[in-house]
Amino acid sequence: MNIAMIFAGGSGVRMGAGVPKQFLEINGKPVVIHTLELFQYHAMIDKIYVSVLEEYIDYMQALVEEYHITKVAGIVPGGETAQDSIYNALKKASSENPPDSIVLLHDGVRPYVYTDVISDNIEAVKKYGSAITGTPSYETVVISRNGSTVDDVPLRKEVFTAQAPQSFYLKDILEAHDQIRLMPGRYQDMVDSCTIMTTLGKPIHLVYGNRGNIKVTTPEDVYIFRGLLQYKENEQAFGFGLTNRIQAKMNHYRRKRSREQEPMD
Repeated sequence: MNIAMIFAGGSGVRMGAGVPKQFLEINGKPVVIHTLELFQYHAMIDKIYVSVLEEYIDYMQALVEEYHITKVAGIVPGGETAQDSIYNALKKASSENPPDSIVLLHDGVRPYVYTDVISDNIEAVKKYGSAITGTPSYETVVISRNGSTVDDVPLRKEVFTAQAPQSFYLKDILEAHDQIRLMPGRYQDMVDSCTIMTTLGKPIHLVYGNRGNIKVTTPEDVYIFRGLLQYKENEQAFGFGLTNRIQAKMNHYRRKRSREQEPMD
């Protein structure tokens, strides 16, 4: 089984919208539904589990039914932390699926991951046992331990930004969580599954993601996602994107200039 686990347990504090960011409607559709549809319509995904705050379970169920997300096998209440929420979903999945199922852990507010990236995650787990989606950093990253002075500047060519999905065999990631939960700090500083696995010394394979795979967290991100959706719509409607349109315009003026320079009969 290939199982997508979508975590939509945020409270929306940083968004400042009054409702959790995963339920904000963009182009007439909640962000979390944009995300779920990526996995609903992916041929290699068999099941989907969703984790949300307990008070939003009924609303999430209503959205799943309204938008016909038929692959959803369960909606799980979130935990005290994001990693607790992931653990709850993993335990639910482990009770209903084989231990060698592949699970793709994905944020409910990352609604623009490419289909190929999802496929590459699945294939990487089959080949290497893990997959962490990432993109090369296009900006210089600095390390500052006190927040006011720079302690180190890693080589940009060695720096990647971790995204999602982050994918593993179900038994492996569940076992990793069990080990972390026995430690004194439990999930302290464990920001994602990649951190958990590297903390335990587990090998991690990097899968290249797409630059538009943003996490919709702030109001600025909403505008970025709207722009990405418009770009996709243009490609679907006209068969080309922004750069193609610019190139077409440049070619038009080249042809026009060429005609003007042709000798008159």
